[in-house]
Amino acid sequence: MKKVVLVAIASLIFQSCVNTSERKLPILGEREPVEKTVDGKLLIDTIYQTVPAFSYFNQDSIPVTNKDFDNKIYVTDFFFTSCNTICPIMHRNMLNVYTKFKGNPKVKFLSHTIDIKYDLPSKLKSYVSKLGIEGNQWEFVHGSRDSIFGIAAKSYLVSAFEDSADPQGLVHQGWFILVDTKKQLRGAYDGTKEDQVNQLMKDMELLLKEEFDNEE
Repeated sequence: MKKVVLVAIASLIFQSCVNTSERKLPILGEREPVEKTVDGKLLIDTIYQTVPAFSYFNQDSIPVTNKDFDNKIYVTDFFFTSCNTICPIMHRNMLNVYTKFKGNPKVKFLSHTIDIKYDLPSKLKSYVSKLGIEGNQWEFVHGSRDSIFGIAAKSYLVSAFEDSADPQGLVHQGWFILVDTKKQLRGAYDGTKEDQVNQLMKDMELLLKEEFDNEE
């Protein structure tokens, strides 16, 4: 699981060195070749991994589902409010990304707490207030243990789990995952590293052009 994301990172770093207007971000995750017949010809199409339907409650105790992200690109991560290691760094960096795209109706942010017991919506609300976030462009969500840990590993390829050996009892990776309008994974970035967060912002601009420049 970790290797998949690291390979993706390497691919992105390589592609970022290719400075052409035709460059598109890779599609990450699993893929499946599918045969289909078009005009009597047998063609091979590819079905890419996508984020499945989900339903959580956000910092305002309002339901948030995958449909709230339709026709938008978004950046997602996993954290918990009492985290005293990588989370403060991650969300300081994410705040910079949020500020850059604040008010853009085509961009959203989705942070999942992995502290199922304590990070209820009221706790998330206090956390959001400290960050100075308003509105629903950046959603902080709480869900069941299975739904949060399951979507982290299976859909976003991020490791997040409970660990009694850890001082805080919870472990997660600090990736920011970029998702396109088709719910496909288009990038993975270490949210604790400024250079990768800067690359994320550049890639978001690239993805916005890919997704929306041809709109009438």
